[in-house]
Amino acid sequence: MGRFFSIKNMKIIDKQLLDRTSEAAKKSPRLRMNHNFHEHTDDFLNRLINAIEPDSYVRPHRHQNPDKEEIFFLLRGKAAFFLFDDEGNITDKLILSPDEGVYGAEIAPGVWHSLLVLEPDTVVYETKRGPYAPLSPENFAPWSPSVDEADAAKEYMEYLRSKI
Repeated sequence: MGRFFSIKNMKIIDKQLLDRTSEAAKKSPRLRMNHNFHEHTDDFLNRLINAIEPDSYVRPHRHQNPDKEEIFFLLRGKAAFFLFDDEGNITDKLILSPDEGVYGAEIAPGVWHSLLVLEPDTVVYETKRGPYAPLSPENFAPWSPSVDEADAAKEYMEYLRSKI
């Protein structure tokens, strides 16, 4: 741990935390790992870092009923962010890269979106209004493969890569 971890009432985001979370992501079946800063899932604001590796499939989804904005700040790495219409057409895309001066995005409630990680050890800081609740089935894009469809998910990720 860094020398500043003795500071009371402060949660520190440093290289060691990002490294530990990235290493855990590499060992996870989903190739992702969260480190939560909120104390309870029903906190008013959920805050976390999410380490995501390039082969992790983030299925297109939205946050509707309840409506929630989602805010991402890329702490390191590189990722492509996609927005979609109701038919699955890409309506917008953004490359998040601190090296290129693009640090994050805020997504409005109900907007279909997905993240495609482009570099190993990518870590994003996310905030979303609580309480935490797993996404209901209607919030996963029906035109996208399920995470259980591994081959189709890989093909879909390749499709997204071709649109960068």
